[in-house]
Amino acid sequence: MRQRLLAAPVVPAPEPWQRVTCTPVGGLLGIGFATHPDSGEDLVMVVSSSGHGLFGAVTGERIARDRDPDLAEETPDGSADLTCPGLGPVADTRVHIAGLFGGGLHATTEDGWGLDVVAPAWPRDRVLLSRGSGLPHPGPHGERWWHIFHADYSEFRAAGFSPSGRTLAVATSSDLSLWTRGAEARQ
Repeated sequence: MRQRLLAAPVVPAPEPWQRVTCTPVGGLLGIGFATHPDSGEDLVMVVSSSGHGLFGAVTGERIARDRDPDLAEETPDGSADLTCPGLGPVADTRVHIAGLFGGGLHATTEDGWGLDVVAPAWPRDRVLLSRGSGLPHPGPHGERWWHIFHADYSEFRAAGFSPSGRTLAVATSSDLSLWTRGAEARQ
């Protein structure tokens, strides 16, 4: 299994997944998902050593930013449930954050997509997307499972699906990568 994972090259995620962005975020500590109260779109909350940011998952655009959060009150490690206050349109909610301090994101979607983080050459984590199967992935790479991300230049923080299953996020200590699937996932 280790050799099989090491031999699998990074490939684009399959249809219907579309890569949205790979946004640099220095000192990224963790990420979490929220839902826009008006549009129902997925939002991604980013916590970093430089503050907090809120991104639209469909466009990758930064929607809100707090450069100077109260570190004693507004970081996930200061909260028993690993949450921090939302920003912008979700300012009235607390967002669960997964990353350096612990926590986790959804590893599966309701319609059968799965996500695994493996480290056959630790500490370089690899993110595997699969359809209808778990580890060990049956079949050839690129048919039912895909190596979509390789954290070979910075520390892995978190990876997972939004609760809606329409967004996939991967966070490292230096960047946020997003994939989305539009109308197909809303049916």
